[in-house]
Amino acid sequence: MKKLDLDWKPLLLAPVLALVALPLTGSLSTWLTLTVAGLAMGMIIFIIASGLTLIFGLMDVLNFGHGVFIALGAFVASSVLGTMGDWTGSQELWRNLAAVFPAMLVAMAVAGALGWVFERFLVRPVYGQHLKQILVTMGGMIIGEELIKVIWGPAQIALPLPEALRGSVLVADAAISRYRLLAVGVGVLVFAALAWTLGRTKIGLLIRAGVQDREMVESLGYRIGRLFVGVFVVGSALAGLGGVMWGLYQQNVVPQMGAQVNVLIFIVIIIGGLGSTGGALIGALLVGLLTNYIGFLLPTATQFASIALMVAVLLWRPQGVYAVANR
Repeated sequence: MKKLDLDWKPLLLAPVLALVALPLTGSLSTWLTLTVAGLAMGMIIFIIASGLTLIFGLMDVLNFGHGVFIALGAFVASSVLGTMGDWTGSQELWRNLAAVFPAMLVAMAVAGALGWVFERFLVRPVYGQHLKQILVTMGGMIIGEELIKVIWGPAQIALPLPEALRGSVLVADAAISRYRLLAVGVGVLVFAALAWTLGRTKIGLLIRAGVQDREMVESLGYRIGRLFVGVFVVGSALAGLGGVMWGLYQQNVVPQMGAQVNVLIFIVIIIGGLGSTGGALIGALLVGLLTNYIGFLLPTATQFASIALMVAVLLWRPQGVYAVANR
């Protein structure tokens, strides 16, 4: 029996980047602070990008309207947390988490519901037509942003961190944000759940088999169409979760925040290999780390760092670090 070899080279990219940055940052404490901040930013971007990775990788749908689910999740969370001032203002961590996690679940539910509407009325008529998918989903995002303005207004809304998640903890003289530690933990849980579902469950097997040969799977009595709708809903819900995390990271939300984050999302999934969950994780970590290192060392180049990273990766591997077509 032939043993499958893991392509380990992409796994070294993030550690190598971190090691290269160590002597440049000037001190171990500064490097550790920037590294944890980069990992947290990368994990939040991964949560957002994982939804789009699922939708494109499993359904071959170019959803340029992904940003509306991000913004909706953030605004829904701002409304939920706004009604729980006694909980978010408490100094007890468990009370803060008891407010944040329900806000995340509500945001995911609302974003997932909008995702079902999006798939049913906008995406389903244009399956297999990429150009029309781009135009229709971009139009859907514009309409969604305007509806958000109608409900919550066009102005920026503050989304402050709960009291116990503010501030930092000291680790080897390095100040590590409490919220960033939480973001890393949530990101790890999301990745583990996706990897287990797609690789170890019957639903994951059916979805992957349906991508390869839909007619064969349907001939066995399974309704792949319903599974694909479920994939779209889950992808939209993950975008909503990512929107909550990003809103708390920025501590404010605006209706255009989804469109603003979309650029980073597409950079991540292109680096990852257009549909690879593991590749998206590597791409997100690289973007998060590089953004924080460059922001500290050369702030004027921060906006171009992610694009330069994407170009460098594509020169090395034109199809991304883990090309789905080659697996």
